[in-house]
Amino acid sequence: MKNKPIPEEIVNRVWSESGIKSIETASIREVKKLINDIEKASGKKFVRMEMGIPGLPACQIGVDAQINALNNGVAALYPDIEGIPELKQETSKFVKNFLDLNVSPASCIPTVGSMMGGMAGFMTFVRANKERDTTLFIDPGFPVQKQQHRVLGLKYETFDVYNYRQDKLKDKLESYLSKGNIHTIMYSNPNNPSWICFTEKELQIIGEMANKYGVFVFEDLAYFGMDFRNDISQPGRPPFQPTVGKYTDNFALLISSSKAFSYAGERIGMLILSDKLFNDQYPDLVPYFNTPLLGKAIIFGAVYAISSGTSHSAQYALAAILKACNDGTYNFLDEVSIYGKKAQMMKKMFLDSGFQLVYDKDDDKDLADGFYFTISYPGLSGEELLKELLYYGISAISLTITGSEHTEGLRACVSLVPMEQLPELEERLKSFRENHKD
Repeated sequence: MKNKPIPEEIVNRVWSESGIKSIETASIREVKKLINDIEKASGKKFVRMEMGIPGLPACQIGVDAQINALNNGVAALYPDIEGIPELKQETSKFVKNFLDLNVSPASCIPTVGSMMGGMAGFMTFVRANKERDTTLFIDPGFPVQKQQHRVLGLKYETFDVYNYRQDKLKDKLESYLSKGNIHTIMYSNPNNPSWICFTEKELQIIGEMANKYGVFVFEDLAYFGMDFRNDISQPGRPPFQPTVGKYTDNFALLISSSKAFSYAGERIGMLILSDKLFNDQYPDLVPYFNTPLLGKAIIFGAVYAISSGTSHSAQYALAAILKACNDGTYNFLDEVSIYGKKAQMMKKMFLDSGFQLVYDKDDDKDLADGFYFTISYPGLSGEELLKELLYYGISAISLTITGSEHTEGLRACVSLVPMEQLPELEERLKSFRENHKD
């Protein structure tokens, strides 16, 4: 084989030294470290598609507000665990303006990114009913949420939703919920990694099943508004970000600042409970949190135990960003729409080079162009493809670690691939194609 940008001996040596036994099951951070080391050893820059992190400058509104807060001395003060009033109020308004849900400020809890919000929720939800000890993941999904379960020693079950869209979803959910051991349904929408977006009918099915069986629904909105087929950027005006909150009061939402506002470095997100859930009482919580109140258990039990609150200055940053969104002076989707444009261009390059899309449909519609897409190559397993792409200076992660049944596939993220690198990606893919013709 010819025209491989990275010598095989370098890739093989660095991989051997990394201690990674199988790149297919390696964590995202392990893959990132491997690529960093190969770049250093080879002097060649990769087309980096393994990490789902923003590739845009942080929202300047947040930066200015955070600097001002630091200059006013907040770095010396512990923030209240439940969050600063300004952020809670603007979050409540944001939820109304962009999801059309009524949630009080008290039910909006700042967390150290959605990662912490998820962990605090899992720690609490599993204790709410001693008869229920298992989370149900609608997959594929964010691998680290399962890692959180493993670290906490919690049980989970999972299924790949691709073959259970629309009416089929109801029977599939019922087959799990009817067993009586599920406390929470967890999913992301838009979905990481497949970029599937649930329809209103599917969200209604999830909500109705949650009502029927009395389970929590944990909706991860890390890619808020980034189904670019629908412009939800105008505050208080439809269309709104689709949410299960329209169909059940048993919901908890995760809203991240990382992707929509490119504010990943300050680790600030919001865990939002319905007012009903926030005030509901579960006696089984008492031995662990000294209170039956779910909202109080999460704030003064889980959040307190994990981090004793969230970065003080970052809360002012997010409050200012959300206020600008609520006031209509900042259109956050204008900033991130570049991801959809890059996805469209990159998908075409892969398809032209003989690759296939693993997840290609949203029920009967073509999948949206967004933060992620999924690829495979005929005749290669996921692990073979992932390793082979290393020789061409292209990185991704395996779908195996996301709960997907399509183990031949990879997840590609567009965010860290600059426009000026796309011609190089195209050339590397042409070389790959030339070396892998039947």
